[in-house]
Amino acid sequence: MKKSIKRTILSCFLCLSLVFLLPSYAFASTTSKHSTSQLNSLEKLNNKYPIVMMHGLFGWGNDELFGINYWGGKSSLKDLLTSKGYTVFTPTLGSISSNWDRACELYAYLKGGTVDYGEAHSKKYGHARYGRTFPGAYPEFGTYSNDNELKKIHLVGHSMGGETIRVLAQLLENGDPDEMKMSSVNTSPLFTGGKHWIDSITTIATPHDGSQQDEEQLSIEPYFHQVFCALAANTGILNSSNPCFDFKMDQWGLKKQTDESFSSYCHRVFSSSIWGKTTDLSVWDLSQKGAKELNSWVKAQDDIYYFSIACVDTHRDLVSGHQVPNLNMNPLMLKSSLYMGRYTNYTPGEVVVNSDWWRNDGIVSVRSAIAPHEGSQDKVVNYNGIPQKGVWNYLGEIQNIDHIEVVGQNQPLYHNYLQNKFVSWAKMLTSLPK
Repeated sequence: MKKSIKRTILSCFLCLSLVFLLPSYAFASTTSKHSTSQLNSLEKLNNKYPIVMMHGLFGWGNDELFGINYWGGKSSLKDLLTSKGYTVFTPTLGSISSNWDRACELYAYLKGGTVDYGEAHSKKYGHARYGRTFPGAYPEFGTYSNDNELKKIHLVGHSMGGETIRVLAQLLENGDPDEMKMSSVNTSPLFTGGKHWIDSITTIATPHDGSQQDEEQLSIEPYFHQVFCALAANTGILNSSNPCFDFKMDQWGLKKQTDESFSSYCHRVFSSSIWGKTTDLSVWDLSQKGAKELNSWVKAQDDIYYFSIACVDTHRDLVSGHQVPNLNMNPLMLKSSLYMGRYTNYTPGEVVVNSDWWRNDGIVSVRSAIAPHEGSQDKVVNYNGIPQKGVWNYLGEIQNIDHIEVVGQNQPLYHNYLQNKFVSWAKMLTSLPK
């Protein structure tokens, strides 16, 4: 299993430089089930909470891939939203770490201080309890203003980032019983609960139910076969003597060394003994079993607005009845899309996968992106312009847009359309009633 995972992940690096520079093959019309007027139905600005945008698997910072933005590709969504008066943060955290570890890092990134992964958690999984130290992007998070207003945030997550922000909300509001049972007097405030600091959560193409896969064929597992190569930006990085990508796996003793070549660093990370021996990694969280386990304890909170958006870039093949990629899908995701568009699983004790899972964006099933289902009791409603707390307000799907294009925005015909989507979502969030 370890060798299969290693081979699968390393294959992604061979495509590292291609995606944002690949031309599209065809352009189709782009429509959403919900119109812009619906998304902007709340016109009055009711809050000025900052928007925190959490990247997905293999996310990077702007200083790592030669100025290419995770959010916006060759342009910056952060800059666009900031120019329109919104306060936006785009943290760069553990790119292949578990959602628990990333949530702990996100808390430290916002509040400032050293990452505390938890005494109980770190002992259970065998990694260091403490991680990097952050200056604090928004240290006033969770405090009160002079007029006694609680300073909250809006969380937006793409792909795995949507799972990460759900875990952060769960821990802030409910804490963790295992961490609170530990005798240590240094328990992080993140694990003690009672913090109603999040106003909304928005997930974009998030695999809430994991990604369908055959565990005996990990070499074609959609996430680790395609995501990293589909989030890359420049050529020659594997041979670079000045590595510019950091996996941020310090808690596992896999810290990047200043004099280490990128290829050597990659080899050290993916030849580590942790692969196949722990579930405290993204490869587990993104599986169907791992997502179901996460859904069993991470629940929609009654005082938070939840929104979800799916992307779809497939259509039904008239001969086979399977879902096949649209012509404009990034070619690096064709293999995973074809696999997801026909895969079924009726094995007893495992997540049932039928044709309801087939429509996809190249990486994530539309069904999985709508909301948590497996192991979850969360409720879902189709958003009608009136937001509800504690349930998933499904904003619908963005058609003819693949998993990476929604944030990479490389295709010229779709660029303004997608940027306007993010502007409309930001307006919607800041218009939510307090």
